[in-house]
Amino acid sequence: MTNDLATLMRQAQDDDPVLALHATTALRREIERLEAVQVRRARVAGLAWAQIADAIGVSKQAVHKKYGRR
Repeated sequence: MTNDLATLMRQAQDDDPVLALHATTALRREIERLEAVQVRRARVAGLAWAQIADAIGVSKQAVHKKYGRR
């Protein structure tokens, strides 16, 4: 399976449920990876945990728990 996001989006809407599930899972992994990269970039740029949490729609505690100990 390819990691091209456009291809994965098309596959996630496929009539074949197995293909759609594989694509959806791959999309979720890629989104998680991208979010981690952006959180790391935000911290390096000096953003507070509260600002990052607000940007991704979670509590400060949740974002710090997920990304703060890496």
